[in-house]
Amino acid sequence: MKMKRWMAALALAGAAVPFGAVPASAQGSAQKLSVDMQCYTLPNGLRVVLAKDSLTPTVTVGVYYGIGFRIEPRERTGFAHLFEHLLFQGSKNAPKGVHINTISNAGGILNGSTRYDYTNYFEVVPSNALERMLWLEADRMSAPVIDEEVLKNQQGVVGNEVKVNVLNQPYSTWPWIDLPMLANTNWYNSHNFYGDLKEIESATVADAKQFFDSFYKPSNAVLVVAGDLDYAATRAMVDKYLGWMPKAPPVKLPDISEPRQTAEKFRSRVDRLAPKPGWAAGYHVPPRGTPEWYAMGLIDQMLVRGQDSRLYRKLVAESGITGDLTGGINFPLGNMFNYSGPMLWSFNFTHDANRSRDEIKAAVDSVIEDLRTRPVSAEELARARTKMRSSLYSTIDGSGRIGLIDLLAVHALFDNDPRKVNAIEDGFAKVTPDLIRKTAQEYLRPTNRSIYVIDPGAAQPAAATPSTTPAGAK
Repeated sequence: MKMKRWMAALALAGAAVPFGAVPASAQGSAQKLSVDMQCYTLPNGLRVVLAKDSLTPTVTVGVYYGIGFRIEPRERTGFAHLFEHLLFQGSKNAPKGVHINTISNAGGILNGSTRYDYTNYFEVVPSNALERMLWLEADRMSAPVIDEEVLKNQQGVVGNEVKVNVLNQPYSTWPWIDLPMLANTNWYNSHNFYGDLKEIESATVADAKQFFDSFYKPSNAVLVVAGDLDYAATRAMVDKYLGWMPKAPPVKLPDISEPRQTAEKFRSRVDRLAPKPGWAAGYHVPPRGTPEWYAMGLIDQMLVRGQDSRLYRKLVAESGITGDLTGGINFPLGNMFNYSGPMLWSFNFTHDANRSRDEIKAAVDSVIEDLRTRPVSAEELARARTKMRSSLYSTIDGSGRIGLIDLLAVHALFDNDPRKVNAIEDGFAKVTPDLIRKTAQEYLRPTNRSIYVIDPGAAQPAAATPSTTPAGAK
């Protein structure tokens, strides 16, 4: 789907019942993102977001639970990820395989993921399969199968995933787990998000059921349905299949706040599988939704997004230190919108062994300090806004509306207001060069930085030994 078609479809005004927000039709011209939606809360606390468009005869259903790997309880590390797998193993009225086969037979797709602050499941199916999807999600929410056979099976699956896909891979947990563990001081932000395999493997059925009862309930969830739907008919189906569930006490979330970092942190380790050194840096970012946070989003565009970004020009085009610079806010596990709580802006790259740490740090510092001490031009700020807008529309214009439902779900889950999606562009439009400078001075200071480097331990290919035998000799 092209952006222009999305712009036309999303700008259509529609009656809505928001969580106390201003209707989209009152929020500006058709040149701005304006998602047509209806939002309401069931008596059991389930927040529901419906977004209509008729570009393709499909619907996307997403269920987001307010439990991610950073807010899992102590001695339950890895449980959020374990449950992402468990809830695909069947439910009371839909035994193992029914959920997946129903979607496959309808020509649809499905998946799930575990992130910092939520676990989500989604399906993309023909619009005439919507009722079946709501029934399946309701059965999974109310009565998943959690028994000895299912638990043992998925403990093995998760354990194997950790060992094969993480621990036995070059660079392993670097930097996506290593950097948060270094930069943060609060246990919830700094523990191994994949979990201690001993805790996962020793979990009992009673432990698993207690975890499910604590977090997988309507009052800790958001349902998003987007696509070719009828509002009245969809609301009736949602009420029928999910409205009967009882209301449960609210989830008590832990304190995940972080103190202001006041000294640069550094750590290194030898990776026996890594062929090249790695260099990564992370900076704590402003609180989500603040003016400074929007400024940080544009700073991210200026520093690491695209070949015109400052760090790319310095580290790749000019110095040749690296060729694989990547980074962002909430990178690589999400984007700057889909988390709630402390977060890092980070970037990382590998480099040849002949480039020293001092050389790399000096190159990075020259770029960062220039942004901290000199005002950005109006042209660079405008370019950053354009890049951000392009990224935003690429997200909502993505395959199967998956990016769109993610934006709607996280704003409902974390802000209790999915209509804030329609104000995202306004937040970036208000950022000034002065706010960029002030934000950079505070959040890009060296004392807010954590650096994690990898020393390669993999055997390097031996240099070819010149032959002393004359050419052509036998």
